[in-house]
Amino acid sequence: MENRKLNIAIADDDLLFVQLLKKYIEQDDRYHVSLMATSGNAFMSEIDHHSIDILILDLRMANGDGLEVMSALSQKESEIKIVVLSSFYRRSFMGQMLKMGAHAFLPKEIELEELLHVIDSVYHKGHYFSNEQIDVMRGQLSNKLPEFHAFSKDELTEREVDVLRLVCQQQSTKEIADSLFISPKTVETHKTNLMIKTCVKNMAGLVIYAVQNNIVDPNEIILFDK
Repeated sequence: MENRKLNIAIADDDLLFVQLLKKYIEQDDRYHVSLMATSGNAFMSEIDHHSIDILILDLRMANGDGLEVMSALSQKESEIKIVVLSSFYRRSFMGQMLKMGAHAFLPKEIELEELLHVIDSVYHKGHYFSNEQIDVMRGQLSNKLPEFHAFSKDELTEREVDVLRLVCQQQSTKEIADSLFISPKTVETHKTNLMIKTCVKNMAGLVIYAVQNNIVDPNEIILFDK
């Protein structure tokens, strides 16, 4: 674990919920809540003044809802990882949330301890999927995503495919580097090339791409133990 605390932002229009969640999260000395906002617009107006690693985001808010925030962060090419936490949770929305840039999609009924587990997983692995969400995504893979073509500049190299398979096993950059006997910097280069070639925006998109194009079987995707 890194020495510094992870900076968490919370955007939710229920102020009491935000305050209670902040208090709970900061009981764990790995985390610091650096920004609280009760609307999407308020959050976007403050992000340039705060260091943020993870955003816990509600969907339904006045003055800028969660979808608007995700769209704005995508346009800014932000590296903030997004955990959507909503009472409007539906498993059938999972594919859409990923396309919008969410790294995890959770119901507000989630246990607080599990929420911290998800936050840690998203930061270090790039995404979090439950078993049920994996099942739903099998039926939601968009036909609009690029198909795997082994030719021209869009060709994936053998090493890129190796990296992609290990990403789907939720290995960290260091773990992938150790597995393939390459440097972490080289792993990051391969990840960047993969996202450029597959036209996806994050690690979750790479997982969807790998499943759609039969690079990995959905049953082989490694999930975190609760």
